[in-house]
Amino acid sequence: MLRSLQERREAVVNELRAIKVSKEAGLIGGQSLGEALTAVVNLRRRGGVTAGVINSGRRFGDRTAIIDELGGVAYGDLDRRTNAIAHRWHELGLRAGDGVAVLARNHRGLPYAVYAAGKLGCRILLLNTDFAGPQVRAVIEREGVDLLVADEEYVAQLDGVAPRFGVFRAWADSPGEDTLEALATGGDTELPPVPAQHAKIVVLTSGTTGTPKGAPRSEVRGLTAVAAMLERIPFRSGGVTEMCAPMFHSLGFGYMLLMSGLGSTIVLRRRFDPVATLDSIERHRSTGMVLVPVMLQRMVSLGPDAFDSRDLSSLTAVLVSGSQLGSALATRALELFGPVVHNLYGSTEVAYATIATPGDLVEHPTTVGKVCLGARLRILDEQGREVPTGATGRVFVRNAIPFDGYTGGGHKEVIDGLMSSGDLGHLDADGRLFIDGRDDEMLVSGGENLFPREVEETLEHHPDVGDVACVGVPDDSFGERLRAFVVRRTGSTVTEDELRAYVKENLAGFKVPREVVFLDELPRTATGKVLKRELRG
Repeated sequence: MLRSLQERREAVVNELRAIKVSKEAGLIGGQSLGEALTAVVNLRRRGGVTAGVINSGRRFGDRTAIIDELGGVAYGDLDRRTNAIAHRWHELGLRAGDGVAVLARNHRGLPYAVYAAGKLGCRILLLNTDFAGPQVRAVIEREGVDLLVADEEYVAQLDGVAPRFGVFRAWADSPGEDTLEALATGGDTELPPVPAQHAKIVVLTSGTTGTPKGAPRSEVRGLTAVAAMLERIPFRSGGVTEMCAPMFHSLGFGYMLLMSGLGSTIVLRRRFDPVATLDSIERHRSTGMVLVPVMLQRMVSLGPDAFDSRDLSSLTAVLVSGSQLGSALATRALELFGPVVHNLYGSTEVAYATIATPGDLVEHPTTVGKVCLGARLRILDEQGREVPTGATGRVFVRNAIPFDGYTGGGHKEVIDGLMSSGDLGHLDADGRLFIDGRDDEMLVSGGENLFPREVEETLEHHPDVGDVACVGVPDDSFGERLRAFVVRRTGSTVTEDELRAYVKENLAGFKVPREVVFLDELPRTATGKVLKRELRG
């Protein structure tokens, strides 16, 4: 009872902090009393998926919501067009709770589909554009889909997929009645009636260790979860954000919703291009950027001249997440972009846990930062006991966005209300979290615990290494050793012996890879995670 009371008090304090942060960011405030009440009613009656775009459509109707290869879309138009699409789908028979799958790259078609389906209270499945046809088909069959929205380039590989309300093209090279653009023009543009239930989002796990799983999330209540993403990262109302991260995954999708609530502009490109992104920052005077580490690496690899020749002074926040940032990349990015780089630690299941500010990364480039507003984090041993500061253990998290469990059944391990992230890590004396590796990747080599990430981190600092990943392999002498897969920098002729000697100079002998295999590139998911199962195979 005492603990429950203490947690309730903490929740009230967090919500008060969240209100303050939300006002400073421009998420709330600056409205008449009537407008503020309408916004609250929309959130409660329609849920968090669509409340932001509905409110911004009324509050910032003429402000640009999206810039993509087709031009700009204002918030008022975005609201009206998604209303029109929702009405057309409703006429077909689509209802609250029905499944709508979206297979689209970063362009206006994805938010069109999400907001239209959300306004009808549908269950929205975000499909990974990197999946092969059979994988997409298997997920669609497992999750149950009543209507499919897909870019034209994917329609052919889905031949035979026939949801009961049809297939619609999100991005099309030719016009037609089956395109979202056609549905968005004409028809009823009034807000549809309040659905029988709120929309539900199902994001797929990355599938790096097996078949992708559906990971639905509970409805966000209150401002704490939103403010957690704003307290340390200076995204503000009216800003312009380069949305490089795929919006089908939790990072890009979450910030798409956040920007719609802020009334900010998102700049979208169907395919990431580091040069085009730098040009776009200068042209649009972009204030923010959201991307995954492999994208940041491609930008940094352009070199100082690419940065010095452009005015990037408008940037105030570069947010990186999705996989480990690495100290070498963090340091180089801070040098080129300035003190604006932030590192978010979370996962599809956990959502968010910690954020490293530029100050954190300058002092400790390998940290993922301190716990976010409203989150709890503990480092536990195998028996579920908290480990001392500095000791490595399993990372457990709880925050304001609960995970509902996988759609196919099963759940992450939960101890005392906190859920396992699947990672191993440790905290320093200042409360900063450091990720040491995945709990299923730790090796025992010569009786010693070995984390592949530590060796990867060391090799990333070698001037001839452009990319690296390590996996465990059997070893007659040590039980297990590492095999390193390395992508050389352009023009490099570095050898296996030279890299093994470099590791030996910096780490203990048992951490030296048994062998180094050179590749042209590492296999990665669309969000930049290395597919280590392919390397093991």
